[in-house]
Amino acid sequence: MGDAGTVRNREHEDAVRAYIGSFTSAGGRGVLTAEVDADTGALTVTGASDAVADPSFLALAGPLLYAVSETDAGAVAAFDATGPAPRPLGAPVPVDGSGPTHLALAGGQVLTANYTSGSVTALPLAVDGTVRPAAAVLRHEGSGPVADRQSGPHAHQVLPDPSGRWALSTDLGTDSVWIYSLDPATGTPTLHGETALRPGTGPRHLAFHPSGTHAYVLHELEPVLTVCRWDAETGTLEPLGETPVVPEGTPGPSYPSEVVAAPDGRFLWAAIRGDDTLAVLALDPSGSKAALTATVPCGGTWPRDLTLAPSGRHLYAANERSGDVTWFALDPETGVPSRAGAIEAPAASCVVLG
Repeated sequence: MGDAGTVRNREHEDAVRAYIGSFTSAGGRGVLTAEVDADTGALTVTGASDAVADPSFLALAGPLLYAVSETDAGAVAAFDATGPAPRPLGAPVPVDGSGPTHLALAGGQVLTANYTSGSVTALPLAVDGTVRPAAAVLRHEGSGPVADRQSGPHAHQVLPDPSGRWALSTDLGTDSVWIYSLDPATGTPTLHGETALRPGTGPRHLAFHPSGTHAYVLHELEPVLTVCRWDAETGTLEPLGETPVVPEGTPGPSYPSEVVAAPDGRFLWAAIRGDDTLAVLALDPSGSKAALTATVPCGGTWPRDLTLAPSGRHLYAANERSGDVTWFALDPETGVPSRAGAIEAPAASCVVLG
């Protein structure tokens, strides 16, 4: 840690910033802003805001940044992201759910996945981008066979599909993906269907193939990835098969956290807590098959989040328990990450770039 890079020239047309979420209840600084060196991937922190408790996941929309407050009460906060430190825009807005772990922007709404209460909330955005009170709360139902983790629903992620017509929510507690149609005028979600996955696997996050024809569901309770066919015309998710994300014989325990897809559709990368590794999976040309090809150390402990730079050349791991964000250069032929540097970021939980 501490080998931060040089400050990026903001006047350069492809200037990029990074925003890091962290758990203030575990010593984190809240939301950090960092400059990104486009050539090396290096980060230099320029400021932070602890105005919101436990901003564990972030979403960026131009000059505005949104954060969930992963607390029992649960809220969403908006920030002006243009300065050296994030500037809060009004008070956090309740999500009418508990323990939100993820959020995404879709159709003029902020959607949150509320883990503890097992629900998805839609909060409209005002013209100025600030967050309005919740317009809809959609509650999941069901449970799974892992008694201490699946006694009820636990929505862990909500994500719009590439077509913008649908939103998908992975639910760790129900072993399923919930599919919502998005109203084309208002963006408000309506339940469309539910796709069951193997019991006891605990779906955590998913990523779409850049073609929009496949989705990859990463599970937390077993270190596997489910490859699915996605039909944006009908809003149908069809499981095709599973692929391990740790080598055979790995002692574990292994708790996968995040999966990201390469913009050219050749690779997936997954972060694995416990093993503290990053997995490389090669995709076939159609995107319908994935194969584990390599694993490398994550550069710290407990990689909670994994993010790809807009250039596709660097990968960033938010290592929660070691308190750092590590960046990696990606081999363009093999997709294998090579550690390139790190900065200190106590209780880091999320990284977004833009």
